[in-house]
Amino acid sequence: MESSHRFLLVALTVASSIIHLVQAQAGFISLDCGLSPNEQSPYVELETGLQFLSDSSFIQSGKIGRIDASLESKYPRSQTTLRYFPDGIRNCYNVNVYKGTNYLIRATINYGNYDGLNISPRFDLYIGPNFWVTIDLEKHVGGDTWEEIIHIPKSNSLDVCLIKTGTSTPIISVLELRSLPNNTYITESGSLKSILRSYLSVSTKVIRYPDDFYDRKWVPYFESEWRQISTILKVNNTINGFLAPQEVLMTAAVPSNASVPLSFTKDLEFPKDKLYFYFHFSEIQPLQANQSREFSILWNGEIIIPTLSPKYLKASTLYSVSPFVCEVGKCLLELKRTQNSTLPPLLTAIEVFTVIDFPQSKTNEDDVSAIKNIKDTHGLSRVSWQGDPCVPRQFLWEGLSCNDKNVSASPRITSLNLSSSGLVGTIPSGIQNFTLLEKLDLSNNNLTGLVPEFLAKMETLLFIDLRKNKLNGSIPNTLRDREKKGLQIFVDGDNTCLSCVPKNKFPMMIAALAASAIVVAILVLILIFVFTKKKWSTHMEVILPTMDIMSKTISEQLIKTKRRRFAYSEVVEMTKKFEKALGEGGFGIVYHGYLKNVEQVAVKVLSQSSSQGYKHFKAEVELLLRVHHINLVSLVGYCDEKDHLALIYEYMPNGDLKDHLSGKQGDSVLEWTTRLQIAVDVALGLEYLHYGCRPSMVHRDVKSTNILLDDQFMAKIADFGLSRSFKVGDESEISTVVAGTPGYLDPEYYRTSRLAEMSDVYSFGIVLLEIITNQRVFDQARGKIHITEWVAFMLNRGDITRIVDPNLHGEYNSRSVWRAVELAMSCANPSSEYRPNMSQVVIELKECLTTENSMKVKKNDTDAGSSLELSLSFDTEVVPTAR
Repeated sequence: MESSHRFLLVALTVASSIIHLVQAQAGFISLDCGLSPNEQSPYVELETGLQFLSDSSFIQSGKIGRIDASLESKYPRSQTTLRYFPDGIRNCYNVNVYKGTNYLIRATINYGNYDGLNISPRFDLYIGPNFWVTIDLEKHVGGDTWEEIIHIPKSNSLDVCLIKTGTSTPIISVLELRSLPNNTYITESGSLKSILRSYLSVSTKVIRYPDDFYDRKWVPYFESEWRQISTILKVNNTINGFLAPQEVLMTAAVPSNASVPLSFTKDLEFPKDKLYFYFHFSEIQPLQANQSREFSILWNGEIIIPTLSPKYLKASTLYSVSPFVCEVGKCLLELKRTQNSTLPPLLTAIEVFTVIDFPQSKTNEDDVSAIKNIKDTHGLSRVSWQGDPCVPRQFLWEGLSCNDKNVSASPRITSLNLSSSGLVGTIPSGIQNFTLLEKLDLSNNNLTGLVPEFLAKMETLLFIDLRKNKLNGSIPNTLRDREKKGLQIFVDGDNTCLSCVPKNKFPMMIAALAASAIVVAILVLILIFVFTKKKWSTHMEVILPTMDIMSKTISEQLIKTKRRRFAYSEVVEMTKKFEKALGEGGFGIVYHGYLKNVEQVAVKVLSQSSSQGYKHFKAEVELLLRVHHINLVSLVGYCDEKDHLALIYEYMPNGDLKDHLSGKQGDSVLEWTTRLQIAVDVALGLEYLHYGCRPSMVHRDVKSTNILLDDQFMAKIADFGLSRSFKVGDESEISTVVAGTPGYLDPEYYRTSRLAEMSDVYSFGIVLLEIITNQRVFDQARGKIHITEWVAFMLNRGDITRIVDPNLHGEYNSRSVWRAVELAMSCANPSSEYRPNMSQVVIELKECLTTENSMKVKKNDTDAGSSLELSLSFDTEVVPTAR
C-alpha cells in the first residue's frame, strides 16, 4: 500500500451532521456591499433565502454605487448594489470571526457599468496582510465574477482588503463568510483558493444555498464524450461530513464508450500550483446480480487508487491529504474500469483547490487592539488606518513605525505619532499596552490633566513629546529618573513644572538678539568677500555650503584606504593616452584601460569644466571606500594629483542598461528572464545601500545609464557622486539641494527637498518600467509624455502586450509581467507613503523570476519521489478493497 497516505475516503457520522444542520445560517455572514443603511437591512433574498446586511458598519471608506438599471433583472438583489473605492490604495472590510474556525470566504464582483464608463476594473484582494487573488473583469464575459478561499483565521478579527494596483477603481458587490466543519477541507499548510467546483450534469443550474447547506456554489460541467445517468431517489449524504447537495449526488457522468476511461483535464494558469482534490461519488444505478462497477483512479497516467466501488445511494468523498503538482501545468484525471467490472466508471462531482501560503504574519494582537482602541476612543479617522497597521509595509498606517523585518514573526509597533490629531481629555491609558514602543509623539493636541506615571513603566520608551498641550502639574519623579537613563522627554515650561511660566525670558531674548547680530555680521563679511573675489565662478550653488578651503590632495586626509593610489602618469599609461572613450557624464569622460596590460578597468577622469566635479569626486570616493557589494561597481583605485582627479573602476564589458535596451549594443535583445535578473541585481544593490550600510546611503541618481552589465550580464550600480548618508527611519531625513535626473527624480523629493530611501525606490520604479517597456522616460511623440502616465493609460486597456517591449515577441509569462508592471507602478507612486521598500521589491522581483523560470523548465523527476506517494484509510463500511 505504497499509495496509501495521499487520499482519504470519508464517511462521517450522522451525529456530526445533525449538529451542523441545527446551525442553519448561524455561521453565515452575508454583506450586501453598497446597500445604504437607510434601506431595509437586514433583508431576505428571494432567490436563496439568505439574510443580507448592509456593509456600512464593516468598512469606513468607499462610495455607494448601483449597476445599470437595464441589467438589474439579470442579478439577485444583493448584486445590484456595490461599493467602489476611488480614494486610497488599500480599503478594508473588518469582520468579527471565531479564531481557528474554518471559513469559506467569497467575494462577488459585478461591475454592471455602474459608472457609465464601460471600463472593467482590475485590482487585488488581500486577506489581512497577504495577497489572495487578482480580480480582472476584462477576462470575464458579462463583467462579473466571484472568488472563494477556505481560510482559518488566526485571530477573532479578519480583514478583507481591496488594493488599487493601477488606474481603475476597485469595487465589490457581495462579501460572504460561511463557517465549515474543521474536519473538512484540511491542508498540510496554507489556505485553499477555489479553482473549480463542478457537478457533472447537462443542467445549466448553479446550485447553492439552501440546496447546499454550507452555501458552496456548484457549477454544472459536462463533456460531449460523456453520458449522464441520474436517479429520482435521494442519496444518503448524512454519512458524509462534506454534505454534498442532493441535486449534485443524484446525477453522474459515465463515458459514452464503456470501454474507455472517463477523463477530466484541467490546464493551470500557474504550472507549479499545489493542488488539493475532492472527488464525490454515489452509485445511483441499482446493480443486477451479474453487474458490478469497479474502477481505478489515475492521475497523470499513474494509479493513485487501485480499486473503488461506490455504494448504492450512499455518498462518499475521496480527497487528497497532501498536495499534488500537475506535470507542466496540465492535469489529467482518469477513471478506468477494472477487469472485474461490467459497468463503466462514474464521477458525480469534483472540487479543485490551489494552495495559497500566507507568509506574512499579522501585527501582534495586543498592539492591534491597543491602536484600534485609541482610534475608536478618540474618533480618529485616517484613510490609511485600515487593515493591518504594520504590514505590508507599503500600507503602514500613517504615524506608525513597526519592526517588520521578519515576515514569520508578528510585527510590533515601535513608534506612535499622534501629533496634531485633535486629541482631547487625558493621555490615553491604552498607550501602555504597546510593550515595545520606543517613540511617542502627542504634541500639538488638546490633552489635559497630569502626565501619567505609567509612561515611566514603559521600559522601551526612548522619546516622549508632550509639547503644545494643556497638561498641568509636574513631571513624575519616576519619569525624571528615566531621563537620567537616556529617556528624552519634551514638554512646555521648564521641563519640571508643566503649567509654570518660563523664567529668564528677557536674558534669553538678549542672547537671541546678540546671536542674530553676529550671524548678520558674518553674512555681510562673506558677501563682501564674494563680490571682491573677481575670479570666482558664477555657477555657485544657491546655498551656503561648507566650503572646502583646503588642498585638493585628499588622499591622506580623506581617503584612508588599502586601494591603490595611482600617479597621473600611470593613468595616462593605462589608458594609452586616453585612446578609447567609453562614455561621458556630468563628472567627465570614462576611458577604457588596462592594469599592467592584463586587467581591464574603466577610468573616469574629472573634466576641468565640471563645476561640481571635485565635490562629487570626494563624495564618490568616500562612499566606495566603505561599501562592498556584488551589485555595486567596485573601486580599484584613484588618482589625486594636483589638478588631475580620476577614479579607476572594475571594467563592465557589456556597457550600460540603456544602451542594451535601445539597441546600441548590437542586434541582440535582452530576454525577459535576463531583464528580470538585472532588475533583481539592481534592487539588491539598492537594498544594501539602504539597509546594509551604516549609516545608510541614498544613491539619488538611479537611472538606466548608471546600471552597468558585466560579461555575464550581472547588473551593478555605478556613479555615486550624488549619494548621501542618513539614518534609515529618521523622520527628519535630510534637507539638501535637490539633485538627480529629470524623469527619474522623485516628485515628492523635488517638491519638499527632503531626501529619504524612498526617493531611490521611485527612480528604480522608472528603471523597471524602462526594462519592461523599452520606452523612453520622456517622449514628446506619445500622447502621455512621461513613462508612468503612458503605462497608466495603457493599463486601463488591460492588454499587457501593448505595454511590454515588442522586441520580446511574446516570449514571457504574462503573470510575471503583470506583477512586474504593478510593482514598478507601486514604486513610482507620487506619494512615498505608498511605495514598497527595497527589501519588499527584492522579494517581489524574485517571485516574478521564479514564475518566469517555471515556464521554461520542464519537470524531469517527481519532487523527491513523493508527488504520487499515496495511501488509503477507509471506514470499514466503505469499498474500495485492496487487491
